[in-house]
Amino acid sequence: MTDQPQVDVFFSYRSPYSYLAIARLKAWAESDGIDLQIRPVLPLAIRVPDFFAWANPMLPPYILRDSLRMAEFHGIPFRWPNPDPVVMQFAPLNIPKDQPYIHRLTRLGVEAARRGRSLAFTHEVSTLIWSGAVKDWSEGEHLAEAVARAGLDLEELDQVVIEDAEALDQIIEDNQAAHEASGHWGVPTMVYNKEPFFGQDRIELLKWRVANNR
Repeated sequence: MTDQPQVDVFFSYRSPYSYLAIARLKAWAESDGIDLQIRPVLPLAIRVPDFFAWANPMLPPYILRDSLRMAEFHGIPFRWPNPDPVVMQFAPLNIPKDQPYIHRLTRLGVEAARRGRSLAFTHEVSTLIWSGAVKDWSEGEHLAEAVARAGLDLEELDQVVIEDAEALDQIIEDNQAAHEASGHWGVPTMVYNKEPFFGQDRIELLKWRVANNR
């Protein structure tokens, strides 16, 4: 047992369910003294490019419908991002190798984690991308302002992303390996004492488990 339980959160900046979890996880971490470590991973569309080729075609529209109602249920602002962090089309399926957003976002998240600001960064950036507060999250100073709210400087982080991309990508690969080793493949997966809790709908169960071990 520990005074500050550690929970690893395997998180994708393209996952609506990750976004729907982050504000609630942050509030819990701050109120209950939880050492919440965000471990960014690439989304399935990038890690497993043919996933949507064999997935049931009803899956994407269901995810959108379910995300919208879960956001309404929890009172969380929500809109599918513009632009989508993963550039792709469904009919016919095409996921270009050139991805201008998701690799940068994931590397930025890893660098924020290296600086001890993973939770603040992920909360601010995910809210920018998914809340619909701005028309286009990638334009102008929106991202820089979100990063600044997390106590970091976007220009400085971007320089590290360019100069240290190989090391950052290795951490992403390590996160993905640890994610699979935890016992699940989806995001968000929260891991406490080697026990995985998959999905934003398992937060209360995770909190119960942690409380019973303190």
